[in-house]
Amino acid sequence: MHGDGLLIQALVYLAAGVISVPIAKRLGLGSVLGYLIAGVLVGPFVLDLVGEAGDVMKFAEFGVVILLFLIGLEVRPALLWRMRTAIFGLGGGQVAFTTALTGGAALLLGLPWQMALAVGLTLSMSSTAIVLASLEERGLRQGAVGEAAFGVLLFQDLAVIPLFALLPFLATIAPDAAAQAGGHGGDLLGDLPGWARALAIMGAVGAVVVGGKYLTQPIFRFIAAARLREIFTAFALLLVISVAALMQTVGLSPALGAFLAGVVLAESEFRRELETDIEPFRGLLLGLFFITVGAALDFGVILAQPLLLAGLVIGLMIFKAVAMYGAARIFRIPPLAAGTTAVALAQGGEFAFVLLTFTVGAGVIDPELAKLMTATVALSMAATPLAMLAHERLILSRPMAEGPKPEQQPFDEGEPHVIVAGFGRVGQISARLLMANDFNVVTLDSSIEQIETLRRFGRKVHYGDAARLDLLRTAGIEKAALLIVAIDDQDKAAELVEAARQAFPHLKILARAWDRRHAYDLLRNGADDVERETFEGALAMGRRALVTLGFSDYRATRAATFFRKLDKKLFDELAPISGEEENFIMAARDSRDTMDRLLAAEMRRAAEEEDQERRAAALASTKENQPV
Repeated sequence: MHGDGLLIQALVYLAAGVISVPIAKRLGLGSVLGYLIAGVLVGPFVLDLVGEAGDVMKFAEFGVVILLFLIGLEVRPALLWRMRTAIFGLGGGQVAFTTALTGGAALLLGLPWQMALAVGLTLSMSSTAIVLASLEERGLRQGAVGEAAFGVLLFQDLAVIPLFALLPFLATIAPDAAAQAGGHGGDLLGDLPGWARALAIMGAVGAVVVGGKYLTQPIFRFIAAARLREIFTAFALLLVISVAALMQTVGLSPALGAFLAGVVLAESEFRRELETDIEPFRGLLLGLFFITVGAALDFGVILAQPLLLAGLVIGLMIFKAVAMYGAARIFRIPPLAAGTTAVALAQGGEFAFVLLTFTVGAGVIDPELAKLMTATVALSMAATPLAMLAHERLILSRPMAEGPKPEQQPFDEGEPHVIVAGFGRVGQISARLLMANDFNVVTLDSSIEQIETLRRFGRKVHYGDAARLDLLRTAGIEKAALLIVAIDDQDKAAELVEAARQAFPHLKILARAWDRRHAYDLLRNGADDVERETFEGALAMGRRALVTLGFSDYRATRAATFFRKLDKKLFDELAPISGEEENFIMAARDSRDTMDRLLAAEMRRAAEEEDQERRAAALASTKENQPV
């Protein structure tokens, strides 16, 4: 493709992403599905704005390469040991169970056992890019679900290395015939026998390990000493591209090579610098990758056998979800977390595309079967955001009628002074301070994992959705003087404040706000007072920074106190127009300019007063020391 043609493709892809992703997010579909829909729309089978997606796909796959490099940087021995159960136990169980189910189904459909085993192993892979993006979007990247998913994905990434070496031994089709039928054959070792390819692959892996460990460190130190940040970034990208090119030369996935390079550099003192420099490239290229996956969907194959493909996609996702759920429950992951992890990992993955191309070239899988499997994997990837959305709406957002509901504890605290809704990082501190001063506090939380953790530490937390007025009444809110709203969900917090204000007019309501706009929403809904969760912490950090830079403790504290006073005045003045976007922005800019001038003037006065006090103290000391 000519350069201007590639620019037009990039222009169309980027424009499609910029338009479709915000719309998809606004509709609650998530950014990943938005990218996939954008790709389908601009692809050759709908609007046909870009023709074949192959050229941009090669460029966009670099997003997966960078993602795997960044994941590799996190794979430190300490992490592997800490997550050994999630990686080797849970991950190994998922791959084994999925291979058994999908490979067994392929065997029942009449495939030879070698081909069925290759199909099972290939389909056991899940999409690292889609899973991590979907979990991060829903706030599930941390915690039980995120750790389990990351462990399984990490094991899959590690498993790809032996798979590339072992799959050629399952060949049942002559490599020459496979190549003529459109097989792999794209690497320099395509004409070598299987054992020679395996040796070359092992040699390339060894070169990455040895080179990354002993050759890159001196270069990084030399560049760091020169203090040329852009050259450091350039060398980081050069390293990733070089390793990816080496892996591609021997017929392996470039993403796999990048992952290996990341693992080798995980213990390097430059790890954080590498992450910081390369991270900005990841999001854009991953989005482009998702668009090209959508554009590359072969609707010819889909339309020719729609019922068969629908059955294969549904069957694959059910088999993978069942396998993941079974493995998770064996390792005692709570049912809700196990179910969420199973739905998240129910698709085929990026490595499946690579393995399919590799197995066709090696004579393991028939080319026609590979085309059908490619469409199945791509459609399962496209269906995952929808499955996650359905799971979120039907399971995660409803009260737990079954499964891992914590033991219901009676509200035996008597007549509470305070009800705390949300016992996370904010609610805990508020509640402990009140309890230490002999106030009777009832705490409510709807996070099962949070409650189970807190109960292990001896904390009494009641399970339930604080937005339910009947639960609040049972907790004793009609006798309480104060409701503290400290839940994470911004919209639910506003709804709870509004409902509580209408139902219990006597109640004082203090609510945690995420930011200034959320604070205004809470006040409009009936909160008596709000506390922006990061404000006091940020102000305390600013005070400490002033002390570190040479201010006296008195002067730094005075600065923080005056800033708090001015900010509260500004906050109250802007409250009446907080819903008027343009007027609010103009007034906020004017008020902040005034605030900055007043703060600067106050600090000059503080400095002058401190100097005067210092001179007076020095003069008094001099007089005392004069001889009588």
